[in-house]
Amino acid sequence: MNSFSAVPTSEGPRREFKITWGLRAGYGPSGRIYDLEEAIRAAHRWMRERDARAEPFLSGMFTRGEVVYAGEVLPLYAADMDDDTVRILLNEIASEIGRILEQEEVQVAYRDRTWTLKAVDGVARP
Repeated sequence: MNSFSAVPTSEGPRREFKITWGLRAGYGPSGRIYDLEEAIRAAHRWMRERDARAEPFLSGMFTRGEVVYAGEVLPLYAADMDDDTVRILLNEIASEIGRILEQEEVQVAYRDRTWTLKAVDGVARP
């Protein structure tokens, strides 16, 4: 049986975040219902594009239920990333996927704060 040991520099303060998206466009029953895979593909594309430009990005986890995207800022990969940079990245990915999923609002939480992003024209269009 394999044993495990702590990875050097992997320990640090927890910097949890979550982003909540709906899979239905808008609030009405006639809105298109997106597949979770569309959101996952959008997140992977966002991460790959930022990585290809040698820009920082965040990783996370999609789950079914109330929380669609949850993650943490891990010290091993993002120890030098300050909170303002994390907020900028969260807003960017929340806006990108919210636009693709035609959301009117997206709720974001990071550490002890939460905020709402609203589509500028009321309805985000892909």
